[in-house]
Amino acid sequence: MDMYEVLKRYFGYDGFRNGQEDLIGAILSGRDVLGIMPTGAGKSICYQVPALLLPGITVVISPLISLMKDQVRALNEAGIHAAYINSSLTEGQIYKAMEYAVQGRYKIIYVAPERLLTPLFLDFAQRVQISMVTVDEAHCISQWGQDFRPSYLNIVFTATATEQVRDDILCVLGLRSPKVLVTGFDRANLYFEVRTGNKKAELLDYVKEHRTESGIVYCATRKNVEEVCTMLQMEDIPATRYHAGLSAEERKRNQDLFIFDEKPVMVATNAF
Repeated sequence: MDMYEVLKRYFGYDGFRNGQEDLIGAILSGRDVLGIMPTGAGKSICYQVPALLLPGITVVISPLISLMKDQVRALNEAGIHAAYINSSLTEGQIYKAMEYAVQGRYKIIYVAPERLLTPLFLDFAQRVQISMVTVDEAHCISQWGQDFRPSYLNIVFTATATEQVRDDILCVLGLRSPKVLVTGFDRANLYFEVRTGNKKAELLDYVKEHRTESGIVYCATRKNVEEVCTMLQMEDIPATRYHAGLSAEERKRNQDLFIFDEKPVMVATNAF
């Protein structure tokens, strides 16, 4: 198969979006690449398509558990064998996932940056053919982002990158004569609005006005998450919660409730 056949067979698209074909072609030719594209522009396709054409495993370094789960679920539903390795799994589950990868069951493995230097992952990396390493949300490498995920300094695609951030990414990753593609940041379907007054009352009114839609309410603290989620539930709003103080089992359950529209309102900290 070539890139066009993979795109149609596994993803159902007849053609590539702006920038995708150029980046995929560069990857398949063996070049390093840096893709800076808006959220929703199809960055994942840029490494998922070549991952299926390259001989070994593709390792995707991703900072967000929820993103990993969404990506892996979508890939598996498309008939692409993929797995993730992060703190939501037990050590036994992580070991099993790596063994399956060694056996050739997976083409794509999503890994949290903190896992890269563990003895288990280092042993795994020496036992498999890794054809490509992709750094998703690569802006976390830059100076403004490394406090969020320091492990990114120990290890490429992003939606948010100024010229300085791009330079940081290129420098830290040591990319050699990379293909750099910037398709812009504008998303016409998004806008920012600032409202003043009673925050909880404003939020409640807004959610009630959009009862048929889904959305995420971000809060600064776990305490705020609990308070806002309780407030919405008391108003018969189908809401659930997500923060680092919950057990892994409850986080997974609540995320699934949100994904499958059983609880279309998620109240969360940036742990989501």
